Amino acid sequence: MLSDRPMADADLPAVMRIEEQVYPHPWSRKIFHDCLRTGYECLVYEASQEILAYSVMSAAAGEAHLLNLSVHPQQQGNGLGRQVLRRVIQRAREKPADTLFLEVRVSNQVARRLYESEGFNEIGQRFGYYPADNGREDALVFALPLL
Repeated sequence: MLSDRPMADADLPAVMRIEEQVYPHPWSRKIFHDCLRTGYECLVYEASQEILAYSVMSAAAGEAHLLNLSVHPQQQGNGLGRQVLRRVIQRAREKPADTLFLEVRVSNQVARRLYESEGFNEIGQRFGYYPADNGREDALVFALPLL
């Protein structure tokens, strides 16, 4: 059974292990620490007391922004990302936010299909947004109306 709870500093080693396996250009521990300190909604998702996924969302002025959603590589492909995304959407509605935004790498077809299947629409592009092995990669901006 998947449960979620607020991320704590003590979770950062496990979170970083996932982050470093999932991304070629991972967030630093300092970024996660700053998100916690700033009061962003940072959650871990676990089963049998093992962290399998995490999310980071900011919310203000009626808008929410999904900054990071990551699933342990061994847990990918079994619907866990969809479960986490649906929980993030619900939490954004509870803020209350009227729109949930996110960015996704142009090359990340799996994530793009997930977001589109959950009702997100592409609304723009950020050029050179992400670091990449060959320079920078563009991001697509997605939005989900929550009302």
